[in-house]
Amino acid sequence: MHLLRQPEEKIKVFSNALLNARSKVGQCKKCFHLTAGEECEICLNKQRNTSLLCVVADSRDLIALERTREFKGLYHVLGGLISPMDGIGPELLNISQLVSRVDKENTTEVILALTPSVEGDTTSLYISRLLKAFVKVTRIAYGLPVGSELEYADEVTLSRAIEGRREIE
Repeated sequence: MHLLRQPEEKIKVFSNALLNARSKVGQCKKCFHLTAGEECEICLNKQRNTSLLCVVADSRDLIALERTREFKGLYHVLGGLISPMDGIGPELLNISQLVSRVDKENTTEVILALTPSVEGDTTSLYISRLLKAFVKVTRIAYGLPVGSELEYADEVTLSRAIEGRREIE
């Protein structure tokens, strides 16, 4: 209703801004986060700990974790979670790129920051089985209610979840 009450010129400026953002924003070639360049500013930041890699389902989860200002490593965005019921298998996600990245970079720990749900647990188990032989794999602590989404969690809960992570056995 608010938009309908605006002058036509204001609506044109707004719609052009949306179209411009849609055409210029893509995915980082390294971590698959949203960016206007080839690599996102997190991947380009030389101050980040390159030995820590936090795996998230999508960019909204990455942004939620960044709001905590606790995690100083790099990220890897899967582009979703394994969900056979929805026809989403590992081959449709950025999992092979994750394995390749861990193999090529000096990663010492992979932190799985996936939603505590059936799909999140399935994806975490799948990834941990792929990587456990090569690198330490941990999962954020369960300070989040089961079935909740990371993007809606507050900063304190997410900070404690990162701090209380533990190795997957």
